[in-house]
Amino acid sequence: MATRFEFVLHGSNPATLRAAAEEALDEVDRIENLLSLYRPHTDIARLNAGAALAPVRVLPETFRLLQRAVELSRATGGAFDVTAGALVRAWGFLGGSGAEAQAEAVAAARACVGCDLLELSVADFSVRFRRDGVLVDLGSIGKGYALDRAAELLREAGVSSALLHGGTSTVISVGTPPDASAWTIALPRGGTIELRDESLSVSAGWGKSFRDAAGQERGHVLDPRTGEPVLANRVAAVVALSATDSDALSTAALLADPPALERLRQVFPAVRFLEGDERPPPS
Repeated sequence: MATRFEFVLHGSNPATLRAAAEEALDEVDRIENLLSLYRPHTDIARLNAGAALAPVRVLPETFRLLQRAVELSRATGGAFDVTAGALVRAWGFLGGSGAEAQAEAVAAARACVGCDLLELSVADFSVRFRRDGVLVDLGSIGKGYALDRAAELLREAGVSSALLHGGTSTVISVGTPPDASAWTIALPRGGTIELRDESLSVSAGWGKSFRDAAGQERGHVLDPRTGEPVLANRVAAVVALSATDSDALSTAALLADPPALERLRQVFPAVRFLEGDERPPPS
């Protein structure tokens, strides 16, 4: 995840609130040590190192999250896909700010993308890649999952009013603030939205980007179906009960044209999909 997490908690006992917040932040760090692509001994690092050669057993928690990622990939028609890591690498976004990719490299990466390349065995919580070159990256869903877990721990500790964010792009609310009926959150394209025990995720093309041969600014979100990076001036926001789901679905919404966005609304009727924005990103 490699991002900043911040929590705001309300209550009458500061010591209790601090203890609950520290436990929740420890949980975020635990999940980083479970899912990070970059730390060498995480479940995901072990999968990427060995699952093309033989099944790799992972913790049940990791396995269930991969199952949910596959479900979301299928429900979004492949717009969200945690196997897009090969494309991220091909376009220079794996640890970099991106660069024009050769057509041959993109074609080779696309052949390694698709949740159908993951073989999940419920019997022993093992995962096998059906071909070499598959690269699983849970960065598009791990932050939301960490916030879901942190919010769950806060509720178990008796916290009834809190707002949590990861990297400012995903926010989850617990209850309501003490002086209002909902948490009011500013949106990047202007305006606000109210959250009550919900999560808001924003996906955007700006941040890490480069200018392609045609002079267009291309962002770090890759379309698994085409292999192409999104235009950097795109942004989409999604509100859902789960931050895990809102993270995944904001990525899918970012890549959706109007008909595809309408299909997402039909598949996920309880989710609020906010329209994408094509104005220049903030400087």
